[in-house]
Amino acid sequence: QVQLVESGGGLVQAGGSLTLSCAASGRTSSNYAMGWFRQAPGKERESVAQMAWTRRTYYADSVKGRFTISRDTAKNTVSLQMNNLKPDDTAVYYCAASAPYSSSFNYWGQGTQVTVSS
Repeated sequence: QVQLVESGGGLVQAGGSLTLSCAASGRTSSNYAMGWFRQAPGKERESVAQMAWTRRTYYADSVKGRFTISRDTAKNTVSLQMNNLKPDDTAVYYCAASAPYSSSFNYWGQGTQVTVSS
């Protein structure tokens, strides 16, 4: 089992920045893919940023150039640096992990709220 705990959410004005962190514990390894997802009220959950075990990164078009995913394997954490935040970025943000050879993200955190005011 893998446990994921997010932190760093909060209220910020448009144009501001936040950094989300996710601490992983349990049966994790550097071969796990990690990702950040978000779900806004009344909308489906969507992928925001992902990092494959190769360290290749993928971003949603809506956050490219503004968000950066990073990983510290020594501390077993993954972070999401969010700059130039917009009201449309308001959502609950979830950290997720995907075991090697898995086609989906198997483990999820409880989520952290990000609210961007205009």
